[in-house]
Amino acid sequence: MDGQDRADGQNRTDRQGRTDRQEYQDRQEHAEHVEHAEHTERPDRPGSRLRRHRDALRAHRARLVLVVTGSVALTGAAVLAGDALFAGGAPPAGHGTPAAGARAVPAGPAPSPGAPGIGDPLMPLAGNGGYTVRRYTLDFDWRAPRTPFEAGATISAAATQALSRFDLDFAGNELHHVTVDGAPAAAVRHEDELVITPAKPIPRGSAFTVRVAYTADPAQGRHRDDAIQDYGWVPTSDGTVVCAQPDGARMIFPANDHPSLRAPVTFRITTPAGLSAVANGRLVGTDRRPGGRTRWTYDSEQPIAAQLIQLAIGKFTFVDSRGPRGLPVRDVVPDGLVTDTAAYRSLTPGHLAWLEQRLGPYPFRRYGVLVGDTDLPVALETQSLSVVPRDDLLGDQVDAERNLVHELTHHWTGDSVALRRWSDLWLSEGHARYYERLYSDEHGGVSLESTMRAAYEQHDQWRHDEGAPAEPTERTLFKVMRYDGSALVLFALREKVGEETFGRIERAWVSTYRGRAAGTADFVALASRVAGEDLEPFLTPWLYGAHTPPMPNHPDWQADPVEE
Repeated sequence: MDGQDRADGQNRTDRQGRTDRQEYQDRQEHAEHVEHAEHTERPDRPGSRLRRHRDALRAHRARLVLVVTGSVALTGAAVLAGDALFAGGAPPAGHGTPAAGARAVPAGPAPSPGAPGIGDPLMPLAGNGGYTVRRYTLDFDWRAPRTPFEAGATISAAATQALSRFDLDFAGNELHHVTVDGAPAAAVRHEDELVITPAKPIPRGSAFTVRVAYTADPAQGRHRDDAIQDYGWVPTSDGTVVCAQPDGARMIFPANDHPSLRAPVTFRITTPAGLSAVANGRLVGTDRRPGGRTRWTYDSEQPIAAQLIQLAIGKFTFVDSRGPRGLPVRDVVPDGLVTDTAAYRSLTPGHLAWLEQRLGPYPFRRYGVLVGDTDLPVALETQSLSVVPRDDLLGDQVDAERNLVHELTHHWTGDSVALRRWSDLWLSEGHARYYERLYSDEHGGVSLESTMRAAYEQHDQWRHDEGAPAEPTERTLFKVMRYDGSALVLFALREKVGEETFGRIERAWVSTYRGRAAGTADFVALASRVAGEDLEPFLTPWLYGAHTPPMPNHPDWQADPVEE
């Protein structure tokens, strides 16, 4: 997400006391999700500070699971309605279908509830325990802007424990009907949790299918007092765009909504005559429906985090071009903005080539810019199709390119390399801001050193107001520290190890963790390995300290005094 300088005026708000660093790091480790453990490289140096924190936490992990598991009480019963949205009929009833590739599992503990969250310290109820999602299939029967419409979600999943019940993240909307493997299931709403009790327990290792029918409300949104501002469904004059970051996807569909959890998505969106639909990935096809309506089917092609989904409807023109090595580039533009936005949109192939020189091959199968015809002043890196507001493409070229490069950079860092926990957001936004500033430096904007010196001067104040780069609170998550403040950490690392070694660290980061979730400990360990020196003593005060460390090679840089 590109907060740009819109976040700068917020850097002295939301002043809060921060947790003690060790307590904070302890809580960070609670958020590590077991499904990713086998994919994650960890520091293995004896005596490593990050390793000592992990070792100390093992005794606490079971208590955390017990606390989270018991936090939702199941009451009530399902609300039943029709299942007309789901194509292909209901699957056979009954549980116990073996997950593809799974081995038979001996009888284990009795079925128990899946945890209602994976324990992320900033958003403890984000995501859900006890299962993994293999695919979402989403059906939307769109009618008109701000007008409720019928919707459905089919969720193919596999149980990682024997489940007596499980949760989905689902907010707002009118719930109609829930089935599990074709059998009606009890379902109850508890704030953002949809708690589902199947007719029969689900054995560990089994595949199962959940279907949720509901009425979606495209006027539903939320607000944050940071760079995100308004998010969820974002109405336009003739349709909608979606800005789901950070926890808005649950207003669109029932999901396993945490940035570390990803699954492929099939979108089936039916629109009235004269309107088009677009979503992440590849257009599979269109089908004519009764009444002149059209159903558009998209496949995300690669797994995607719920916060990065896109679903837009409007009077669109699709503009096709090619990027490096023939990469398909498809811009989606409101009809009246095609000509006025063409000049800056045409720069995308050059942006791709510039970033590939620094970060390696673009990690997805296609890219494009969705021009948002709204007054919302935020851009967003929805996977394979970045949302960029129209005003960003109608003004100054330097500013427009900063925004375009920022969102494109996220496709390497934030989309392909996903966040392990929300406190790792500095890795996503810091990289996007760093390369945005570097590109601008080389293409007529303010020099990188000037912007980094300005950030250094304000860094102690940002630490005081918003937390150090790697220790935000939920309220300060998208404040300026996660943007320019985190880009400054990367600049400091470059000054420490040199430009050539820094480049190798960056390329190794996006190639090592491509398609996986990774976090701060992973970055510190990888940077140390590539540089051939232990960088933990250098990076820890930059990431967690109460005061900004000296900037290598710039002894004259000074942080401004903190204003209480």
